[in-house]
Amino acid sequence: MSVPVLLRQVPGDTVIHRLWAGTKLMCVAVIGLTLSLVPSWPMLGVGVALLLLPTRLARVPRGVVPRLPWWFWLVLLLGAALSLPAGLGAVLVYLRLTALGAVLLWASLMVGWTTPLGEIAPALARLGTPLRWVRVPVDEWAVTVALCLRSVPLLAEDLAVLYAARRLRPSRRQTSTPLFEEVVDVLTAAMAVSSRRAGELGVAITARGGTGQLTAHPARPGRSDAVTLGVVIAVCLGSVLLL
Repeated sequence: MSVPVLLRQVPGDTVIHRLWAGTKLMCVAVIGLTLSLVPSWPMLGVGVALLLLPTRLARVPRGVVPRLPWWFWLVLLLGAALSLPAGLGAVLVYLRLTALGAVLLWASLMVGWTTPLGEIAPALARLGTPLRWVRVPVDEWAVTVALCLRSVPLLAEDLAVLYAARRLRPSRRQTSTPLFEEVVDVLTAAMAVSSRRAGELGVAITARGGTGQLTAHPARPGRSDAVTLGVVIAVCLGSVLLL
């Protein structure tokens, strides 16, 4: 079982890598909001074009693209087949929504591939500054998001190890072990590994000065960030008005 490169930065020093994390998050939000409000095929084409350019500029290799299992494509085909009795229009709507999800996933992965995880929480804290005026716990929310993002790659690696260990065990037919007991064993092992990882992460955060350090980062938006965000907003707004 191969572990896909999710939420891990692809090494590089391109113009996309140097952008502020908050700028990338705002660009994803603008693209996602535009496509959600106007999910037409021309707008999806605009979204793909907006993502193709930064993907090429960031020099993202093809090897980091997750390889989806066969059953994922089977589920997609099953969804299309279930929509077919409602008519060809229903199938087209299903395909359009599937393409919308793929574009939004692509945009989210671009943030993970070109941004260190340590810059996400400070960017969220800075973007949420207006919410502090109404006493919203912005820092706590940013820390929670940061911890979740840091835990996903670690959990994926641990699950891959558990899966490999499970494949080395005798098959269920040889041991006559009920399927329910095997599922319980795997879930128990996953929970134990997650608890151990959480404890190690807590000790590491305490040793580095507490959760306040997760939102403390000197990075600030620059001129290139303003230009990038302005171009994305202009393209999305112009496409909505023209298409």
